[in-house]
Amino acid sequence: MAEDDDAYVHDEATGEWRPAAEVVPPAVPPVRDAAGNVLADGDAVTAIKDLKVKGANQTLKQGTVIRSIRLTDNPEEIDCRHESIKGLVLRTEFVRKR
Repeated sequence: MAEDDDAYVHDEATGEWRPAAEVVPPAVPPVRDAAGNVLADGDAVTAIKDLKVKGANQTLKQGTVIRSIRLTDNPEEIDCRHESIKGLVLRTEFVRKR
């Protein structure tokens, strides 16, 4: 009988080898805006201050509404589109959920 290499996982916290079925992956923290509201894909957000957009030579004014955001792997950033700026990534500390 051959052993499966994936059957056991090394637990860094305890230093022990544990069965893979027992190991729970770490929870992903929720993405929150500047006011602490939880954000989700498709939400609309508002800029809370004027933001200079790098590479676009443009300023996103306070109060600008961004619709249909997408969450990224980084809980501090959201991916969004604005009619004049494609591929816009904003930090969650500068937006508020509508």
